[in-house]
Amino acid sequence: MGLVWLEAMLPLGIIAGMLCVMGNAQYHIHKAAHGRPKHIGNDVWDVAMEKRDKKIMEMLSSSSASN
Repeated sequence: MGLVWLEAMLPLGIIAGMLCVMGNAQYHIHKAAHGRPKHIGNDVWDVAMEKRDKKIMEMLSSSSASN
């Protein structure tokens, strides 16, 4: 009677394993599609800074290409 809890370990292990598989699948699919890992907690400020940085890099690359 003392090892009855052991019966629950197999289903719990399967559930935990599938959660890990799905999390890793999402990570790798996003990385393959976008070329970098997903930024967790990306808010409006982060999006605005990414746009600003992209615009600055484009301006710098176009000015260096014209020189």
